[in-house]
Amino acid sequence: MSMDIDIGISKDQRQVIADGLSRLLADTYTLYLKTHNYHWNVTGPQFNTLHTMFEQQYTELATAVDEIAERIRALGFPAPGSYKQFAGLTRIEEEDGVPSATDMIKALAKDQEAVVRTAREVFPAADEANDEPTADLLTQRMQIHEKTAWMLRAMLG
Repeated sequence: MSMDIDIGISKDQRQVIADGLSRLLADTYTLYLKTHNYHWNVTGPQFNTLHTMFEQQYTELATAVDEIAERIRALGFPAPGSYKQFAGLTRIEEEDGVPSATDMIKALAKDQEAVVRTAREVFPAADEANDEPTADLLTQRMQIHEKTAWMLRAMLG
């Protein structure tokens, strides 16, 4: 037996927000996978620093994907959860080879900023619907990704 959702946000508004959060989830998961790949494959004089930093970043992203997916579910919609779904929704480009450590840093900084843009695109729908829990989640995600992008850029000098 299923119950209707009555949280003060219309089904249409919840759908628009959930669709935006699905794109954010796909970006976050794809960035998680890319960061984990870099963690495994980084080499060079900055190995230890980058290996450790990438682990901190993918661990944070792993927590984030769960929070985003749970918010989509709370809004009453299924969360995407397959590579195929994520590939169709993400703006993050997958990595085919093993780039240099410097190119890894550049790619991750660019991708962190892309995730910020995705979160920012969802914000107006959440704001219009007075969906404070989603707005709070988006604000937190933007803050974390902006800070991470800054730290990555700082490593480039």
